[in-house]
Amino acid sequence: MAIEQAKVYVEDLQRGMFVSRLDRPWTRTPFALQGFYIRDLEEIRQLQKYCRYVYVDVVKTVGDVGVKLRRISQSAAATAEKPRGVRSSRGPATPALIPCRPVQVQRDAYPQPVPARKEAAKAEKLYREIAQGLDAVGSLIGEQRALPLRKIQGAMEQLVDSMLRSPDASAWLARIQEKDEHTYRHSIRAGIWAVLFGRHIGLRRQDLIRLGLAALLKDVGKLLLDDEVLQAVERNPRQELEYRKFVGHSVELLSRDPQLDPEVVKIVQCHRERHDGSGYPAGLRGDKIPVLARMCGIVTFYDEATNPRGARFPVAPSRAVAELYDLRGICYQEQLVVEFIQAIGLYPTGTQVELSTGEVAVVLEQTYRRRLKPKVMVVLDRDKQQLPEPRLLDLAADDDRKERLVERGKLTPGDKISIVKDLEPSRFPEVDVAAVRDAYLFSRSGLPSFFSRLFG
Repeated sequence: MAIEQAKVYVEDLQRGMFVSRLDRPWTRTPFALQGFYIRDLEEIRQLQKYCRYVYVDVVKTVGDVGVKLRRISQSAAATAEKPRGVRSSRGPATPALIPCRPVQVQRDAYPQPVPARKEAAKAEKLYREIAQGLDAVGSLIGEQRALPLRKIQGAMEQLVDSMLRSPDASAWLARIQEKDEHTYRHSIRAGIWAVLFGRHIGLRRQDLIRLGLAALLKDVGKLLLDDEVLQAVERNPRQELEYRKFVGHSVELLSRDPQLDPEVVKIVQCHRERHDGSGYPAGLRGDKIPVLARMCGIVTFYDEATNPRGARFPVAPSRAVAELYDLRGICYQEQLVVEFIQAIGLYPTGTQVELSTGEVAVVLEQTYRRRLKPKVMVVLDRDKQQLPEPRLLDLAADDDRKERLVERGKLTPGDKISIVKDLEPSRFPEVDVAAVRDAYLFSRSGLPSFFSRLFG
């Protein structure tokens, strides 16, 4: 089988090559996350500014350069087909790859999302029901009584259906830390990210329910840990071994319910395993880890990275994405890492961003065909001062309108507005993102009425 990606130094790039990976996270560059064809010398010059080398998709590359790359890759693949550990005359043995088959992804498995406003009230109601169910779990565990898992599962099934209709409505709930944030909110956020992830790759509805439910329930065993172990910022070896027992506790608690899908328990049991075998409790690697458990591990890492224990504010999504990207192929299957980043978008709903105008905005809703051009609400001017009135801005629609003016010579490409970067939520703590959410999703009387709340 031919090698599908070739490492190419930027000075050797040619038109027609399809760039599929960079030597750094996509989020630190202006390039499209899903890869792109090199069409002119300007794109090569841009790549030379950011990268030393890139990976080129051999199959997708077109023209004469594509033919040459495929010949080279076929030759290299034939040379590489040797028994594990065989040394060549040129150097040491090539390390064995971690066996892991690609996950089948089904694009456009579900209809285009409806606007978040239409689904927001229902999503919020389900969020509250799930939170109440998890609170009840916490109070019953110590009493050795049956856990209300059927109620939680029913709410999760409805939440899955809600997210199939409008992922953004629930994504808002995952992004906001309310003042009464409770211990269990991490599990709810992870459940939301998990279903959003599964929807993106086209999982069947039943698998979405399993994945979401596992993400919700995976930490119930932590309630049996001592507070000293659970809340430690840095655990010593003894504490770490004690902490890792929570997975077994969770499996034991969930296994008591004969009506709970055994596949959910299996996901919980394996969600802390790692691609390279460094995880726990069994040290599984690659294909030995169930796909849904691999996905659950990714969303768990992402939520813990964006919402560190004890932090007043979440961190910028780009920082968490960069950390996750650096672990691709090591702790997490690379394909799934890339798919997850595409699922949540480079600027997830609820993120504070700086625009090319210098203004500050909050991402309201994704444009699923154009992830870099979401709908935003502009709240601060270029001097980072409160605007007299907040302004809704659909970056995709604005871009299309200005492109037509550029074609007619009435504007230059530089007049288009783009997102420059996301911002740490602590940068402008006076901006109340929850108020932005409520105004966009629930207000019927217009935006100005809530604006005074944004700055307390």
